Amino acid sequence: MALDIGSRVGPYTITAEIGAGGMGVVYRAHDSRLGRDVAVKVSSERFSERFEREARAVAALNHPNICTLHDVGPDYLVMELVEGETLADMLAQRSRSSGLPLDETLRIARQIASALDAAHDTGIVHRDLKPGNIKVKDDGTVKVLDFGLAKMHGTVEPASRDIEKLTHSPTLLATQAGLILGTAAYMSPEQARGKAVDKRADIWAFGVVVYEMLTGRRPFDGEDASTTVAAVIQSEPRWDGIPQSMQRLLKRCLTKDPRRRLRDIGDVWELLEVETSATHSRSGTAGWIAAAVATIGVAIALWTPWRGVDRPAERDLVQLEIDLGPDVTLPPLVIPTPSSVAISPDGRRLAYIGVAGGSVRLFTRSLDQPRATALAGTEGASNPIFSPDGQWVLFLDGTTLKKISVAGGGAVALTQVSIFAGATWIDDRNLLVGSGVPHGLLRAPADGGAPMQVLALNGKETFYSMPSMLPGGEDALIAVYSTPPDTDTALIDVLSLKDRSRKTVVRGGSAARYLPSGHLIYSNRNTMFAVPFDLERREPRGTAVPVLTDVAYDPAAGMPQMDISRDGTLVYRRSVAGAAGTSTLEWFDAAGKRQPLRMRMARFVSTPRVSPDGKKIATTIRDGSSQDVWVYDIERDSMTRLTFGTQTFVSAIWSPDGRFIVCGSIGNGLFWAPADGGGQPQQLVGRRSISFPHQISSDGKRLVYYEIDGTPQIWTVPLEQDNGLKAGTPERFMSTQSADVAAAFSPDGRWLAYESNESGRSEIYVRPFPVPAAGGGKWKVSNNGGTWPIWPAKGRDILYRSGNQVMAATYTATADSFSNEKPRVLATTPGSAPGFDLAPDGRLLLMMPTIADGGNSEQTLMFVQNFYDELRRRVPVGK
Repeated sequence: MALDIGSRVGPYTITAEIGAGGMGVVYRAHDSRLGRDVAVKVSSERFSERFEREARAVAALNHPNICTLHDVGPDYLVMELVEGETLADMLAQRSRSSGLPLDETLRIARQIASALDAAHDTGIVHRDLKPGNIKVKDDGTVKVLDFGLAKMHGTVEPASRDIEKLTHSPTLLATQAGLILGTAAYMSPEQARGKAVDKRADIWAFGVVVYEMLTGRRPFDGEDASTTVAAVIQSEPRWDGIPQSMQRLLKRCLTKDPRRRLRDIGDVWELLEVETSATHSRSGTAGWIAAAVATIGVAIALWTPWRGVDRPAERDLVQLEIDLGPDVTLPPLVIPTPSSVAISPDGRRLAYIGVAGGSVRLFTRSLDQPRATALAGTEGASNPIFSPDGQWVLFLDGTTLKKISVAGGGAVALTQVSIFAGATWIDDRNLLVGSGVPHGLLRAPADGGAPMQVLALNGKETFYSMPSMLPGGEDALIAVYSTPPDTDTALIDVLSLKDRSRKTVVRGGSAARYLPSGHLIYSNRNTMFAVPFDLERREPRGTAVPVLTDVAYDPAAGMPQMDISRDGTLVYRRSVAGAAGTSTLEWFDAAGKRQPLRMRMARFVSTPRVSPDGKKIATTIRDGSSQDVWVYDIERDSMTRLTFGTQTFVSAIWSPDGRFIVCGSIGNGLFWAPADGGGQPQQLVGRRSISFPHQISSDGKRLVYYEIDGTPQIWTVPLEQDNGLKAGTPERFMSTQSADVAAAFSPDGRWLAYESNESGRSEIYVRPFPVPAAGGGKWKVSNNGGTWPIWPAKGRDILYRSGNQVMAATYTATADSFSNEKPRVLATTPGSAPGFDLAPDGRLLLMMPTIADGGNSEQTLMFVQNFYDELRRRVPVGK
């Protein structure tokens, strides 16, 4: 019985009928609980217990090319709603004598094979693969529908039913040999005979689908279902119209004896890689280049530093300068930042961090498409890394490591990482994660779970970064940084994951990788080096040669912004000499008026803070290998350095009377120093962690800071002042599972505003201070994301950052209750750096990323082909 629009099936509201399938009627519905539209398949019969059990196994499949099964009801299934046309629709639009272009066929076939591979690995066989069960979205993403549902449904239709239904939909036909399940034209011979089937039936169907895509006709067809089944069992397909390079592949899929057929869809994948390598090189990438030239004006130029007069390489080096366009820029490189750009292992897709509309997010771009796509739900993302199969992108969201399908959808939270310094896959199930004080190198489940320590930091070691695996999967390359973190003193070690033994192979480098060309590459600042590497002895052979001299890097730790695919396609972010990571400061008011300070450009590594009298600014600046506290006198336009390389300092703030500066450090807790430069910094709170002070209460008696020792948490400590500062015993403000940071006292000291990601993204909350024993209340202030709360000394507003806007929320507070009005935009700013400060006169102080030479070079990514060939020419490996 058809359902009425507006009726409900469980918690789902029916909004439209989509069509009928072999299991019943399919409807579009809305899930109000999660605010999403879904597809609901309603069966005319109640499901069995076995069906529900097997359906839940299908629901566990998590793959970008598989339509997700969300829910199972007593007589309905709830699926991911996939927009787009089916492959059957695409083929129907063409004549029977013409199929799809080879490149398009292979692009679709690869994604189908990837979906089958994921299902087969979990023991699930589709059993009814056909063009009608394959959808192609507008962005080219393929979704395979109805995994295993024909088998699970198990409905036997009477033999008297019209056999013609077999031609178009899944049915069961009673025969003496047993039950025939599937659509006649796509079922395997053993399936047509009613015998038991396994994943090789899917491989047969895959071959049939690929054949039809190439030719526009089915390899086995008849006037009705009976003659079609007979053709499947007895006839051989015609091979005219099949490209020669594809015939071996299809013949291996369409072998009638399942014992001689390919046994694993992974074999199909490998055959596709072999047969299409030349096609990909000549057609896939070239097609993308042509589209890019026509659409976004890619400039192709010979690479002058690498042009030589000696013999040419096997293939010429080609470098493309990719303009991101007027609406997307690359974020500034200020803090330690593993690469902000990545390329998929097969070299066919880019992922990078970009800024659009004042919001930082993750973009992905298939290289056969002219434009990139921003992935929803990745605001604030950093450090993209592709999975080995290229179907997922790993990224950092604050302190949460997440992954997201390249096709989009929801991001999956994997684990908390207080300090992230790059990651790699050990195997399909485990990640090797670089981290810092106090955790060291970590192993984390690739599907989510708590990390475990692999290697602890020794002595002055600060963090292990940019791990990569050596062939064999037993050893890893890691960069080892000490205090202060500097590429010149960093070591590259080979680490045995079995016995934790280490061997230093490079001194003064970062981000090492072993390449199939036989080289070890690593970077020091903006220069990439290559050296032949002996895998057996685990050591370099010969002298390292500089091969790239314009790779952007983060100024704090010198980690290069680059990635390379298996076939030697390199992508990197280009640097401008002397400009990477530098910023300037500006005053900004609500009317949009900007007033730059005379202060020179610098590599600020913390938000500059205004002194209580508004005459000076304190900050931490990276200068060479030092990271120290400086005070800028606005009227005199002069700089005073307060610390001198004894620690790696972060986050300098003022005492309320302006006499002292409190700052954090990497690995050694909190310090204080006289603001006039008249004394050496003294330790205030000793901790083997990274500590970020945020504010001292207006009465000077309490300091609030957050500490990264696992999940970031907020602490307060009582203070005493005389000729200096003295701290009491630190107290944790509260203990949560979320990352809680950047806390600020209200002017009367009774409330604490802070930033937390407990909802899945950063928002601003207020709690009473101290938190009552009963827990007290908690109020959410922001309504669309928020960072960095500030309480002005006068008035009844809380300020905070939201993208490129500074928001203000008017509040009312009583003895035990707090409320605020809807936040309003106080100012829309030209930059989106999270921190800002407030001067006594109400002006905002902003840190403005500035790029030299108009920014043209800094807003591009470089795309280099045939990199391995150039390495072999310039750095011969020998024997």
